[in-house]
Amino acid sequence: MTESPTDPRQEGDAKATSLRSRVHRRPRGTPDLRGQEGSISAFLAFFAVALFALMGLVLDGGRAINAQQSAYDEAEQAARAGAGALSIDGLRAGSVTIDTQTAIAAAEAYTVSSGHPGTASVTNGRVTVNVKYRIPTSILGIVGISTLSVSATASAVNVHGVTKED
Repeated sequence: MTESPTDPRQEGDAKATSLRSRVHRRPRGTPDLRGQEGSISAFLAFFAVALFALMGLVLDGGRAINAQQSAYDEAEQAARAGAGALSIDGLRAGSVTIDTQTAIAAAEAYTVSSGHPGTASVTNGRVTVNVKYRIPTSILGIVGISTLSVSATASAVNVHGVTKED
């Protein structure tokens, strides 16, 4: 004959243990998430930093592209200003040549007046201007990039007479 528990507490404890084991069992196919408390916080922190870096690339990258185009426009206009500095002696002699010193001075004066000083040179009648400066960043400073470099080079020649048939 089998003995049954005579103590009602023992019988209740057995039922409670059986119930607890059923309650704490996780359904099949679900992952065990014990020991992962706080992992979502680490993920969100990493995601926030990545999102700010992406915003910085979009905002500050757009500003850098705009500044690059502005630098090219300034260099181009300065080169045109320099190419317009013709040699008076050359004109009197019947040839169209650029006065090198005046062309360089005119091109560099234009870059200074535009707010971004640059350098100019004249080679074989071609005035070349280089403009280089840095722009501050708004958001990329969070990841340690405080400025972006912008540079542009443009050339111009003084064209005279008919250069192409219609």
